[in-house]
Order: sequence, then C-alpha cells, then structure tokens
Amino acid sequence: MYLPGHFQMNGLKAQHALMQRYPFATLVTVANGTIDANPLPMLLDPHRGDHGVLEGHIARANGLWKTPSVTAMALFHGPQAYITPSWYPAKREHGRVVPTWHYLSVQAHGTLRFIEDRDWLRSHVAALTDRFEREQTTPWSISDAPADYIDGMCRAIVGIEFHIERLTGKHKAAQHKDDATQRAVHEGLLTAGWDEVRAGWLSGQTSP
Repeated sequence: MYLPGHFQMNGLKAQHALMQRYPFATLVTVANGTIDANPLPMLLDPHRGDHGVLEGHIARANGLWKTPSVTAMALFHGPQAYITPSWYPAKREHGRVVPTWHYLSVQAHGTLRFIEDRDWLRSHVAALTDRFEREQTTPWSISDAPADYIDGMCRAIVGIEFHIERLTGKHKAAQHKDDATQRAVHEGLLTAGWDEVRAGWLSGQTSP
C-alpha cells in the first residue's frame, strides 16, 4: 500500500480500534498461483500475540480451508468520504485545487489456521452473534434456536484463526494541509452529515 509518512497510522491502539469498529473485512489469500478474496466479519482478540488474533469462519463448501500453508492479508476499511474542493479556502484565493478522498484502512498480514472443532465453532458463532446483536432492540441469541439446528449449521462452516504478524494502517485526512484547510474540511464533513468526523475518523483535526 502506498503510504506517505503523514498518512501513517502506526499506533496499535488506533489500528485495533478501526478493526473492532469496522469488523467486516476482505480476506485475501494466495495459493497455487491463485488469488482469492473472501468478504467476512472477523472478530479481533487484541490480547493474543504481539498484534492480536482474528477469528472468523467460511462455508465448508469454500475450498479455501483445504489449502495448506495459507499466507493471508485481511483488509479492514473504515469510513471514507469524497472531499469537494469547494470546501478549500484556496478555491476562493487562486482556484488551484482538485477533489480528493479521505479514508482509513488497516491491512493485517499473517497466517491462517482452519478449525473444525465443534465446541470452538459454537463458541465463535455465539461471540459473533453477541457482537452484532447487542445493538438490536431485541437481541437474538443462538440459544433462541433449537440446539440441533445450531449444531447442523456449525457443521456447515469451518473456523478461521488469523494470527497477525504485521499491521499497516493508513489515515488519509488532509494532515499535510494547513490548519485553515483542515478546519474547512472538518466543517464541510460535519455539515454533510458525517458523524464519524467528530471522533476524528475522517478529519485531520483529531486522531482516532
């Protein structure tokens, strides 16, 4: 990934925060000369290893889990927004401005381990469900479904443990621009309804 110094997001805390807030990733693998990309939610355990461990699952019908010695990259994308040059003070001053895009992204590099253990799969599915159901008005739990049905569904999937060996983060948000431009972009995003800017996700005014 092209990564100028002013856009680097090197802090492990910030990288983990993005991965946890935006857990739907693209899992990219290369095996036998073939590139595969599988979109899936991945839960981060930040306390395992130096960089954390990701957990997810794929359909048993997906042949990825039969591939030995898989090296992988998981792509996490945070909020992103088009930046109009109409927000820039320089447009009114000299007009030498162009549009751009603000975004955040984290790339996790590591190796995969595939898991068929029934207890692991059931625990993983329960944790995954709880993560996304907790914001629902009436949260659903796997205990709401018949146990034999859940067991059958678990037999149809294979678990993934992604042991992270390296993380690369990018936070492109006008950090290389002057303060007046950063403030203008910040206000423009707020006016456009981007609530993420209040937490610094899209603005160079603060850091996530």
